[in-house]
Amino acid sequence: MKIRTITLGFNGAYPVDHSKLFKYADILHEAKTVFEHAGFKVQTIRMASQAWEQYISSKMIFSSVISDFDRFCADNDIEYINVGTTYTSSNIEKIVDINAMSTRLFSSAMLAYNNTINYEACFEAAKLIKTLARLEDEGFANLRFAALFNVSSGCPFFPAAFHDGPVGMGIGTENGDMVYSAFQKAGDITRATDELYTSLNEKYLTLAAIATDFCSEQGIQYFGIDPSICTSIDPKESVAFAFEHLGLGKFGDPGTISIARIITSVLQSLEMKTCGYRGLMLPVMEDFGLAQRNNEGAYDITNLLVYSAVCGTGLDTIPLPGSVSSKKLYALLIDLATLSCKLQKPLSARLMPIPGKTAGEMTAFNFPYFVNTKIMDI
Repeated sequence: MKIRTITLGFNGAYPVDHSKLFKYADILHEAKTVFEHAGFKVQTIRMASQAWEQYISSKMIFSSVISDFDRFCADNDIEYINVGTTYTSSNIEKIVDINAMSTRLFSSAMLAYNNTINYEACFEAAKLIKTLARLEDEGFANLRFAALFNVSSGCPFFPAAFHDGPVGMGIGTENGDMVYSAFQKAGDITRATDELYTSLNEKYLTLAAIATDFCSEQGIQYFGIDPSICTSIDPKESVAFAFEHLGLGKFGDPGTISIARIITSVLQSLEMKTCGYRGLMLPVMEDFGLAQRNNEGAYDITNLLVYSAVCGTGLDTIPLPGSVSSKKLYALLIDLATLSCKLQKPLSARLMPIPGKTAGEMTAFNFPYFVNTKIMDI
């Protein structure tokens, strides 16, 4: 298991208070050192602010804040800042400027809140996804935007992260290897729950103890750990391949929903303070096995929607045809919003139309955390 991100939540303001930002950078670098000394590999350190619309009131201020945050990241070895979410439909189109001005800044739009769907916001988000697809090669700018549905503050994972309240810190882990080894050891669905719980709980108790002490020493809040199953492009860390150790066939075959539910149940029973999704992530282009099974046609977008009902974060890093219409994207977003509200659970969508390509063609990303795969039909 690795630490994918240590994310510090802070309150953005204009003009930007650089002295506070420098202090937060010092805290993050110190946290990284503490966890590494304890034997945990730390991949990234990040920051997330409250909803940007709360402290950015004009185009001039918008440009100034985005530029300041971008320079701060570059100068202080902070990988990314999330400028939070917007709850206002008319502000969604402005997110294109964030992505156009910086590759270090992420953002989101809240399309369902308090279990109420904002249909206008869903439509505006669909248009934004189409616009962002044209900003960079292979539609890559959509990596930095998420549509959110009933997601709470304090999630450490990007692009969903945003802040609300006192300064604090949360942790997101990359843990597909632990699911892979636990299910390999279990070999059968009847033993899967116990093996996974034993494997994860022991590791997380150690991590949580270090994090709790660190935040106390720094005088900041400790939000907890998001234990969501987060995978990588290593085949031996693939969630899809982990499922297949339990003898029910390939990922996407009957039994997939049951296994997904087992994972989420284990995550929600861990003996520690948690935050974020606390579910199973199924990012098509960030998991070697998911990418391969997609190439084989073992599952489709409808399957992923169904799996979201019992487990995960929604639809993540989904490669779509460049010609997909805003209307189709809107329909997909309101389906996710409906699931989220009906089930009263956080979901999100990171949809990536690929300009000039059609369903069945391969993506061609040059990004170390992606596995290229076939573009999915919709």
